[in-house]
Amino acid sequence: MEGFMVNVATGAMNSLLDKLTTLLGKEFRLQNRLKHDIAFLKDELSCMNALLEKLANMEVVDQQMKEWRKQVRELAYDIEDCIDEYMHQPYQQRSSGIIGFFHLYVQKVKELVGHREVAQQIKELKERVVEASHRRKRYKTEVDLVTTNVSIDPRLSALYVDSSEIVGIDTPRDNLINMLNDGEQSLKVISIHGPGGLGKTTLANEAYKKISWQFDCKAFVSVSQKPDVKKILRVIISQVKNQDYAKTETGDENWLIDVLRGFLKNKRYFIIIDDIWSTQAWRTIKCALLENTCGSRIVVTTRIATIAKSCCSPHHGTVYELRPLSQADSMILFYKRIFGSEDLCPINLKDAATEIIKRCGGLPLAIITMASLMTTKSDRREEWLRVCSSIGLGLQNYEAEEMERILSLSYSDLPYHLKTCLLYLSMYPEDYEIDMFQLVRRWMAEGFLKVKSGRSLVDEGKCYFNELINRSLIQPVSIGLDGQATACRVHDMILDLIVSKAVEENFITLIGDPMQKLVSKEKVRRLSIDYRAQEVLISWPSMMLSQARSLSIFGYSENMLPVSKFQALRMLDLESTVKLQNCDLHNIGDLFQLRYLRIAASSITHLPDKIGGLQFLETLDLRRTWIRKLPASIVKLRRLNYLLVNGSQLLEGVGHLQSLEELSGISVYNECSTNSLQELGSLTNLKTLRLTWHVSDSRNDRATYTDILASSLGKLVSTRLRFLRIIRGSGSVDIPLESWSSPPHLLRELYVPGCCFHRIPEWMTSMANLYRLCIRVKPVTQEILHILGHLPALLDLELRSKAADDPMEMLILCNSTFKCLKIFRLYGPIKGLTFEAGAVPQIEALSIEIKACQAQSAFADHPDLGIRHLTSLRDLNVWINCGGARLEDVEVVEGAISGATNLLPNHPKLNIHRDNQEEMVKG
Repeated sequence: MEGFMVNVATGAMNSLLDKLTTLLGKEFRLQNRLKHDIAFLKDELSCMNALLEKLANMEVVDQQMKEWRKQVRELAYDIEDCIDEYMHQPYQQRSSGIIGFFHLYVQKVKELVGHREVAQQIKELKERVVEASHRRKRYKTEVDLVTTNVSIDPRLSALYVDSSEIVGIDTPRDNLINMLNDGEQSLKVISIHGPGGLGKTTLANEAYKKISWQFDCKAFVSVSQKPDVKKILRVIISQVKNQDYAKTETGDENWLIDVLRGFLKNKRYFIIIDDIWSTQAWRTIKCALLENTCGSRIVVTTRIATIAKSCCSPHHGTVYELRPLSQADSMILFYKRIFGSEDLCPINLKDAATEIIKRCGGLPLAIITMASLMTTKSDRREEWLRVCSSIGLGLQNYEAEEMERILSLSYSDLPYHLKTCLLYLSMYPEDYEIDMFQLVRRWMAEGFLKVKSGRSLVDEGKCYFNELINRSLIQPVSIGLDGQATACRVHDMILDLIVSKAVEENFITLIGDPMQKLVSKEKVRRLSIDYRAQEVLISWPSMMLSQARSLSIFGYSENMLPVSKFQALRMLDLESTVKLQNCDLHNIGDLFQLRYLRIAASSITHLPDKIGGLQFLETLDLRRTWIRKLPASIVKLRRLNYLLVNGSQLLEGVGHLQSLEELSGISVYNECSTNSLQELGSLTNLKTLRLTWHVSDSRNDRATYTDILASSLGKLVSTRLRFLRIIRGSGSVDIPLESWSSPPHLLRELYVPGCCFHRIPEWMTSMANLYRLCIRVKPVTQEILHILGHLPALLDLELRSKAADDPMEMLILCNSTFKCLKIFRLYGPIKGLTFEAGAVPQIEALSIEIKACQAQSAFADHPDLGIRHLTSLRDLNVWINCGGARLEDVEVVEGAISGATNLLPNHPKLNIHRDNQEEMVKG
């Protein structure tokens, strides 16, 4: 929206001011003239930065101020580029460790500021700053406004509401279901049509959850503006066949269509195709959805009327026009979002609230966005009226510019640091699921995060992420047991908004977006290229790329420019579903400023040894490559915080990586030395460790290996380690974790399914922060359940019972244990498991294995195993071991469990599986 300012300069300005402050420190001996020039730059730029922060909160800014702001933004970038360029000087490594690296860094900067060319460039840049300051005064550009600080809302858990709390969905959902359940046996296609933000996807999803169980197979897939049809077909195959996406067929489109048609031929299927933007995409997908006479149904959502009609014809379908919420439902949604109910709204705000609701025109997205904005305001009527007066009229007619005005108002209310972080999301393609941890690490590499209140940079980034969710500017995905979203998506309308602003301000240059036809004539600062949907033709010579700070590439092209041409990169993310040649990475070690490197391409099998030259690298993410051996030079990366791999062997010299906070995906093979296992224990900053253990049980020195690893792990859990996952490979020797002497007080997750405990060690009873536990026990006993049941924070428990020589006992979960547990899995042979009244009051998911031939006595005393007491249960999975049992015994178990489950108020989803049926007693 014209007039709403974007303070994107702060991304460069803040880091620049930090560097200028460092240059003025006592440890540098600057010539008086140079010191004076740098001090002048720092003071003048600090004043300019303060003005830029004010501009970020202005609603209307004239053209002169916009032009001045653009010049200051580019000036800040150029000054930082000047400093960074001269920091790139080869140097001898004369000492080791963090202190040694710091001294070398200081020496480099001393050499930088003493260089005559630097002094000359600083002088020229100072003249540009002076001219920018004079220009503002010359044209009498003034600003007068008050800024507003916004704190993080602690009520994040209230955002993740159940479908029962969605307002106004019942009637349209029931109407849609009636249209689907009309008894017709021929294929029927229904199109849900309406503008963006009206809730088409929500409606389709609610109907899907209600009736999908009636069909033989089902799928829910999103299409988007730039559809990858091959990927869409694979997703549908994965869902209708109920198999992992990675295991789906990988042939061409024609072959995938034939596979899907063959599978659906005699099936009653229910498929939702969400967000169709073109008839061509629909025609291709429809080829795979065989028209049969089994009563199959397809639902399509689109915001384009002609496409809605095209999809449902001639398949006996109809267009369902989704209407805006009524005034009553709009008020319920708005007040519930802010106050919990209308009754709790202060009387002095009622008239302003009513007007805000009216101007949202019944659009759920607009209502939620405005409600999220108003939660940050005080209860002063004047403040609410001021916001109300800022909203344009006309939403009743679904005019796109009015919706943009609504969203822009919420955007402009963001603090400047959140504006920068939100704009950065335009680097990702439409409908992309953005991993929270990857995003936070990219923000860190860009210098967008500042530590405050004693939090780490990662924790600060999570707060930024949660605040954007709180303001409904991003959509949470994959909510964990702790209530934290681990990923997000950006709604189409929000994405359109931030893309337009990011491109306008030369914050990001997008290539591959059909809406962005013009290539920037300015210096490219951040570049995102999407090669996936279509052939992208780029005129590299016409683009100024030498100062680009970020490069994200999705897909692959033979004409891709070598990444070594981007000398100023701080962040490099290469993601390809097809071949990405190793030769593209040969000179990656020349990117001296690189902080973040992610490579997601299965064709990559090795890295060049020069990668050890990336002395500023903080994140190296290779989880989606096929690299099994890392270059030895990796241990030179003394600032590396996150090393994420996919089965790569544990490095020799890993102890040199003292800054590591996360080491994930590493493997320990027979070839690993005992020195590397010992050095692992010296990584005292490590918070997350995920490794796979492949040391064979046939080794003569296996006891030495296991003792050293157990000792190293004991050192780590006694310092800062929070998350420990160990997967034991087939035939690998056990690890004696029971030998730990110090209690792991900080450990939150212990996932060691391959490590067998004969008893619960003493240190496990003191784990007050543990919320996820997975262990193997020989066998699971009542005593073990009693001990683990008193862990105060335990939310997720997986016990794998190893068979014992003694007869199995009946296990009972008492009402005094597992007060917080939400997920419980018990695998392995047990006689039976019963639940007392009041036991596991918060249990949502339960998976158990029962041996039918030994369960008769259990069902005699507890006909339903106490399942009727589990009122919070949502998912129940039961594996019945049929070995040694009669068919009647198995059916008794199944009937008892089914009967108890049917009585529960939540109507849990029940899955019963029979194992070892070939060992069932005949007759």
